[in-house]
Amino acid sequence: MDSILPTTTSSKSDRRSKSKSNQASKPSLVMALISCFAWLYVAGRLWQDAENRTLLTSLLKKNSEKRPKVLTVEDKLMVLGCKDLERRIVEIEMELTLAKSQGYLRNQLQQSGSSSSKKLLGVIGVYTGFGSRLRRNVFRGSWMPNGDALKKLEERGVIIRFVVGRSPNRGDSLDRSIDEENKTTKDFLILEGHEEAQEELPKKAKFFFSTAVQNWDADFYLKVDDNINLDLDGLIELLQSRRDQGSAYIGCMKSGEVVAEEGKAWYEPEWWKFGDEKTYFRHAAGSLLILTKDLAQHININSASLKAYAYEDTSVGSWMMGLQTTYIDDSRLCCATSRQDKVCSLA
Repeated sequence: MDSILPTTTSSKSDRRSKSKSNQASKPSLVMALISCFAWLYVAGRLWQDAENRTLLTSLLKKNSEKRPKVLTVEDKLMVLGCKDLERRIVEIEMELTLAKSQGYLRNQLQQSGSSSSKKLLGVIGVYTGFGSRLRRNVFRGSWMPNGDALKKLEERGVIIRFVVGRSPNRGDSLDRSIDEENKTTKDFLILEGHEEAQEELPKKAKFFFSTAVQNWDADFYLKVDDNINLDLDGLIELLQSRRDQGSAYIGCMKSGEVVAEEGKAWYEPEWWKFGDEKTYFRHAAGSLLILTKDLAQHININSASLKAYAYEDTSVGSWMMGLQTTYIDDSRLCCATSRQDKVCSLA
């Protein structure tokens, strides 16, 4: 009996210790499971966030590629809803060009009291500006007829008009001054659609030839600077001798270097278009140039698409290059020369 008791006691203590260790391990197991679930949850969220970030990054990248860094004029028109308006303007310009080519826009009313319906010899447009009234008066008192003498010249088939546009501020004192002067002298051709400014002279040439050919039926259309004196009899004789010449571009022909350095006199912003040699094509000097009716009509019909360069003489010359034009270099139209029989001189 004595030898059996210790064995029974030790087995009971072993069972108690195992029970205690099992009880202690249960909380640890539960905590481990909770930690595992928590880890899985956090890992899942992190994975989902990573996918979302990747998706957002790809969307932003696509949008940034499609979106221009700098808005172009076309983009701005689209934003403003003007795309249809722009298309309509182009269509109207095409319709206008077609109408002009078919003769529907000819103005049959004679300007400034000229009632003759016969074919005229020439229309002379003398460029002027708002501040040139004194010079106009000098011309009226020298080579340019006025009053009844102007009407008699028109009966001979020659129209002379001072050519001027409108003020940027329509209806201001500049416009009113010209209108008042024209009421008295009746010797202006006012270009209603043209804004008078030094930098707009190339466009003024388009407006002048277009308006003149619509208003008067003549063999020749002449553009003259306001610092030029004319020998009218000599000029009329020159025109009469060329009356049967078609598609004629007449003047003191010249060419020269294209100035590519900004800030210098006669700078041409689009110098690169004139080739590596930077030389202008042959063209008539702007002081006095003459076009036959068909060439003036070409300008009128295509005025919306004709390119204007920095200066009017080169602009007109560029318009003539693509046509079957007869270039006539007449030294009598070189106003700065000392030739005795020239028909013009510097004022």
